[in-house]
Amino acid sequence: MSDAYTRPIETELMEDPGLGNAPESEAAPTAQPAPADAPHAWSRDLRFMLVVLTAIVVLFLAFALLIAFSPTGEAISALAIIAAPIATMVAAYYGISLALRQVRDAREAAEAAEARARAAEASARESDSWAAQMESGLRVAVAKLRSAGQNTRDVERAAGTPDEFF
Repeated sequence: MSDAYTRPIETELMEDPGLGNAPESEAAPTAQPAPADAPHAWSRDLRFMLVVLTAIVVLFLAFALLIAFSPTGEAISALAIIAAPIATMVAAYYGISLALRQVRDAREAAEAAEARARAAEASARESDSWAAQMESGLRVAVAKLRSAGQNTRDVERAAGTPDEFF
């Protein structure tokens, strides 16, 4: 597995303020789509509409020329020769732009999943730390009760620990 797909170590997570590891005042806002994304999407769609409209206008002009200069068999063949590459180019442009959009969406989804995984790992580390502190406190409490000559069976049962835990 290459280094490009490995997760960052804990120190890298602490340096990234967007993952909630920084204090509240320094934390970056959560990942929201930037307002600049909407015009970018519009420009992509407008570009495709412009290509389609241009192709339609060219085909309309070709039909107008065909009607104006007598619709013979040769003229119809010539129109087919003109129309086929135009339709192919429009279809190819649509296919390519759709594939690029899917790749971009997949990349964004992968980045969001990676951020969620990092946040889950940080949360798991915090939970492990909290559990260790609680275990330590429980051990101290049981040790103090035993040193005072008290029965610790109720405390051990309430903690849900096995008999040989302490």
